[in-house]
Amino acid sequence: MSYEKFAYAYDRLMDSMPYAEWLLFVKESFQRFAIEPSTIVDLGCGTGNLTIPLALEGYQLTGIDLSENMLAVAEQKTGQISAPLRSSAIRWVQQDLREWDLGEQVDVALSFCDSLNYLLEEEDIVDAFRQTFEGIKSGGLFLFDVHTPEQLFAYAESQPFFLNEEDVAYIWTSELDEDRVQIEHDLTIFLKDEQRSDVFRRIEEVHQQRAYPLHWLEQKLRDVGFTEVTVVADFTWEKPTSLTERAFFVAKK
Repeated sequence: MSYEKFAYAYDRLMDSMPYAEWLLFVKESFQRFAIEPSTIVDLGCGTGNLTIPLALEGYQLTGIDLSENMLAVAEQKTGQISAPLRSSAIRWVQQDLREWDLGEQVDVALSFCDSLNYLLEEEDIVDAFRQTFEGIKSGGLFLFDVHTPEQLFAYAESQPFFLNEEDVAYIWTSELDEDRVQIEHDLTIFLKDEQRSDVFRRIEEVHQQRAYPLHWLEQKLRDVGFTEVTVVADFTWEKPTSLTERAFFVAKK
């Protein structure tokens, strides 16, 4: 998929996402697992909506994304913030989650907003897990979330989706491959031009995601070497159920 134009509409379309809840989950994980990290890598960082707030709290962040355009928006946002931020607090790196390598290990790796669902083959997931295990220090944590298979079936049953607001509108349809539990989202987005209020730009996007059984993900984490794996549901510390939409993993090296 191409984020060339979508990157600049991303923040407007995602402004209702629960970024504060993700940040709270990160902090609670640090407390529960008794870790005081210094260095954090944000895998699939997008435009930095979690990377930047964590850097502002004093952590040293590396944001990794495959999209050059997403990283360009993230870097632009970094330059616009008014709060004091050390020049070395954030670095933006274009890499693949399956092959990321900073040349040094970090204390924590995180990957939220269902970034790992975009890995469409089982071996892709295993490669990302293995690379992340190698990329964090002993005693470090890997925090991530995923859409559950149940959530992708719910998307398919509930689609199409529509948004019609003053500055943005979209038509969103989805088609599910039930055997692979893989969904294709087709979005047509209309975004108001910043220079001309009577002009809307049309953006076409196709996104694919695949959901994996939670027990399979847990086993693959253990297979690559993580010694402790905790699986919880929907921004809580409760165990997942058949109603869980977003599962959270905390894997300790």
